Amino acid sequence: MSESQTTIGGLMRTPTTTVEPDAHVASAAYLMKRSHDSALVVTADLNARLPIAVITDADVSQAVADGRDLNDTRINQLQLSRPVVVHPGTSVAAAAEQMLERSVQHLPVVDHGRLVGMVDMPAVCRALLTQDRTA
Repeated sequence: MSESQTTIGGLMRTPTTTVEPDAHVASAAYLMKRSHDSALVVTADLNARLPIAVITDADVSQAVADGRDLNDTRINQLQLSRPVVVHPGTSVAAAAEQMLERSVQHLPVVDHGRLVGMVDMPAVCRALLTQDRTA
């Protein structure tokens, strides 16, 4: 495994689909389906692309289970927490520890205050398994 792959920068997906906090949850679900992602980064400013939350397919499912109309419910009406973010130079092991400690499946990757990608738990696990096999 090369040096760049031992960091989050070597694993992250780019580009990352974003959504505004006042968008309808139905729009987020549509974007997830279209982009084949299980999560989107919620940004308040499309120019700065600073993550303020992550909405996941589980959040959409929870909204449905709660009886919410996804065409009327806006993302900012959901109880989404501030995202855990990492830098592209973060080690895969450190990212895995953060994901486990915070019980999150997705980490936005931020460099110089701007969103540059997203990494998910399966990618982190694959990288850790590959590191173990080559060590």
